[in-house]
Amino acid sequence: MDELSKGMTQTGSAATTEEIEHNNGSPWPVVFVSESCLECERVRAACERLGPVQPAPAPDALPQPPQTPQPLSYFVTKPFEGELFDAAHRAKYRVLGPTAVLQLSEREEPPPSNARPLYSLAMRGAVICFSGFRKKDELTYLITLIHYMGGSIRKDMSSKVTHLIAAAATGDKYRYASGFGLPVLARSWVDECWRRRDDPACLATHDAVIKEHKLKVFAGARVCFVGFPEDETQHMGDVLASNGGAACPLDDPDCTHVVVDEHNTAVAPECSPRVHVVKAEWFWASVQNEEAQDERDYLFKDYLDEVSRRSSVGGAAGASGGAGGGADEVGGAAGAAGSTPAHLQRQRKRKLRGGDAALQKRRSSLSDTVLSLSGNMLLDYTPSPDSKQLLEESEVPDNVVRKLMSPRQQVFMELLQTESNYVGILHTIVTMFKQPLEDMAEEDNSNGKMALLNNTELKIIFGNLPPIYELHQGMLEELRYTQAHWSEEVSIGRLMLKYTPDMVKAYPPFVNFFENTKEMLQQCDRENPRFHAFLKICQTKPECGRQSLQELLIRPVQRLPSIRLLLDDILKHTHKNNPDHGALVAALAGLREVMSHINEDKRKTEGQLQMFDIYNDIDQCPAHLVSSHRSFIARCEVVELSKELSGRGDHLVLFLFTDTMEVCKKRSKAFNSKSPTNGTSTMRIGSSKPYRHISLMPLSTVKRVVDIREAEDCHNVFALMCRSNQELKEKLYSFMITDEAVDKSHFLRQLCRQMANTVCKADADKFLATLESHQLDIDTSDLALSTLSKVTKFAARTRIKLETLAGLGGWLREPGGPGGLLDTWVLRAHLLAQVGRALSFNKTPSKLKRAMSSMISPFGSQANLTPASQLAQMRLASCNNINEMGTSSGAGGGGEGGGEVLVAPLSVQPTRKAAAGAAAALRRF
Repeated sequence: MDELSKGMTQTGSAATTEEIEHNNGSPWPVVFVSESCLECERVRAACERLGPVQPAPAPDALPQPPQTPQPLSYFVTKPFEGELFDAAHRAKYRVLGPTAVLQLSEREEPPPSNARPLYSLAMRGAVICFSGFRKKDELTYLITLIHYMGGSIRKDMSSKVTHLIAAAATGDKYRYASGFGLPVLARSWVDECWRRRDDPACLATHDAVIKEHKLKVFAGARVCFVGFPEDETQHMGDVLASNGGAACPLDDPDCTHVVVDEHNTAVAPECSPRVHVVKAEWFWASVQNEEAQDERDYLFKDYLDEVSRRSSVGGAAGASGGAGGGADEVGGAAGAAGSTPAHLQRQRKRKLRGGDAALQKRRSSLSDTVLSLSGNMLLDYTPSPDSKQLLEESEVPDNVVRKLMSPRQQVFMELLQTESNYVGILHTIVTMFKQPLEDMAEEDNSNGKMALLNNTELKIIFGNLPPIYELHQGMLEELRYTQAHWSEEVSIGRLMLKYTPDMVKAYPPFVNFFENTKEMLQQCDRENPRFHAFLKICQTKPECGRQSLQELLIRPVQRLPSIRLLLDDILKHTHKNNPDHGALVAALAGLREVMSHINEDKRKTEGQLQMFDIYNDIDQCPAHLVSSHRSFIARCEVVELSKELSGRGDHLVLFLFTDTMEVCKKRSKAFNSKSPTNGTSTMRIGSSKPYRHISLMPLSTVKRVVDIREAEDCHNVFALMCRSNQELKEKLYSFMITDEAVDKSHFLRQLCRQMANTVCKADADKFLATLESHQLDIDTSDLALSTLSKVTKFAARTRIKLETLAGLGGWLREPGGPGGLLDTWVLRAHLLAQVGRALSFNKTPSKLKRAMSSMISPFGSQANLTPASQLAQMRLASCNNINEMGTSSGAGGGGEGGGEVLVAPLSVQPTRKAAAGAAAALRRF
């Protein structure tokens, strides 16, 4: 009997070791401990629980254990190798590892009764079976490690087996374990647990450990893909590699699977009989279920046999129909063997639909009209390709019957056909996607597994679809009844008017949040491999016509324009004396109203969502900005030219709403700033926002919008004259638009329109005025938008000022003056101030600049100066204009200049007109 069959029972039975009293003549248990284990106090204390501890002797001096019914001698050592371990094992000692001694002591359990070496209890309770291992040495090594960790082995799968270790995801044992939900693990599970053998907390059966070492879906598989497009082949190869498999060519001798695109492959590829030739559904089903599926359920040969059988039945039926079948029916089953399934499907549909050239021509012209009209519409329409959905044969009249129909009835038949196709698509979405996903979510939740989609994701993707499905199911039944009882006087318009109110209720929620539906679907498809595989499986089925779920979900968005155009075509073929003419006109008006309502509702919904986004991006934004009666209109980035709101030169953002305008400051370094404590760069995305609130400006307070004409030194400039009820004076705010995507005239017209709506005025142009830049004293020439331009501008100014300061130094070098040192201090002060200002992203505050100038002022001590004299010296030290002081020619000119009357520095005089003067000019205008 081999090693696997020799009673490899589970380690850790309930046998109890009891101490033997001296009076019965039996010896005490002897515990030999190796030197490496004695160094640990915890291990030594745990060993003393078993009996008197003695240092382990040399291998040749190890005594034989007493021959008693229950051997009482223990040997604690590590590692489980070497002469000492072999000698103790041969001598029938109970060999324990330090981890097992600690674990038994913590659990207050006796050692196991068998004499098998036990290093730890990591696999205690695990009954393990092996599959796919061909090398005997490898298998023996793994069995030994499992025994050392307290596990037990079974040769065959049975109800007692708890885990399967497999080399590849195939075989009967693998199918058994998958069917009964047993964990299928890779050999890395054993290796990792043995690597952590000295950790008493290591437990091999823990869920996290099992999940980490679960056997990958395509472990040991070498797969060849046949018939797929190049990009799809690359994608499937990536999925294969991430799941433990490897791609290979068809002639690879180690190839295990050939995955075939059944829609583009007519003949099975030639390969070895041991290779599994399967459909693409096997590949994606394995990924979705996280275990390799049984290849026998997805054989490509069975698929070809089924297609051939169906085509044979269809060919026989066509032959019995007489000579009217046409050339397409020649060949029957013989032609099916050389055709792809997609070709056979198209051939069958041509038989069903006939060849009415006039109808096809009119249908294509209708489709072209729809496409031309839907370019800028929210509700776009793309006609369904013929290969996407089939009508029931009973609903499609043959060619002879079509010729007997009136033009009005032919268009009605097209309406019925498209409605039937549309309801079929909705039925496919509900039955193939929505219901299975909901059922799997309930089943997975009950089993404690993670569902493909949670309830929130299901509601976002499918929550708004059922009302539309129910609506069109009822409409299709009435259309079919109308077809069965057709007459030229039947009222199609009244039928459509009946469902118009339901359309107003059913369609807006779906259309308004379709972008959210699409984003959620794309996110789940991208981040959830199992859901991605589920979508791929459904896409390969004929019910989907090889369309993705996203392509199917867009059909409700396209349906209403299609119905409107078909009704318009029916109206053209309806005589004015027909009772249905007026109903059709009313139905078309109702549909246009429904579509307008949907578009308007979508616009409002998008505005509300944008308002929430804007509120979340602005720090300290007033909560009342978000309101149900308010919607977002436009956004504009500007630079403030005045200094009333934030400061001249500050970059602001204006968010225009229907009744107010939010003014906020743009934070250029909000998302990558340095910590003030340690100077390290820290990302503050969660705590900082890109904008800071400055002011919420109600449009009722804006009295006039001023458009400043373009000039050489004035581009994209406008101004707002504002006055609230609590203020007596007007305030003038001027801005320069920096956003290249914003057209100034369009933005100002939008602003005036919202102002007129706010105050209930019809003429919005009365709020707009046009002025020249000099009339409001607006100059943008000193506003540099880049750091380099700032440096260049201030460097030029500094050169002039240095020349001026040189003259100032000569004027001050009179007898008793500070001398040459004065030039050095003055030049250094102004050079540092100007260069620092040029290289800074924010303008240096004037108070800080004056404080620096006063600290390095060359006028001696300020201890005995009065505040007025200190202020005068500060202003003198910070003068920065060539016209602020009189000049002299060289050092000898100081005396001549001493008699001149000094003019007050321009730095303490107004440099631009007051805002009140500008407002007065605007009022005069």
